[in-house]
Amino acid sequence: MYFDLSKIEGFEWDSGNLEHIKKHDVGYKECEEVFLNKPLLISRDEVHSEIENRFQVLGLTNGGRLIFLAFTIRDNKIRVVSARDQNKKETKRLQKEGGENF
Repeated sequence: MYFDLSKIEGFEWDSGNLEHIKKHDVGYKECEEVFLNKPLLISRDEVHSEIENRFQVLGLTNGGRLIFLAFTIRDNKIRVVSARDQNKKETKRLQKEGGENF
């Protein structure tokens, strides 16, 4: 799926989503780094897109940590809904589809 990040103006952080990612020992800076590194796989989350469009990301932090993110777009800002380490299946997908960038 093609996703145009050029229209994104930043990130939306508040106590709600910061608390949630902290439970999974992921920092907000790590979440932001994922969008700046390759490979970056973004797909629409069909299951959780009833109220607003939700997306899923597989990517890497600057330190090489393999991260899964769920997010939505609000007012041209990325709002991370969930963040955690990738599971084995997700890592294999990133390796396969990320190609030479992995």
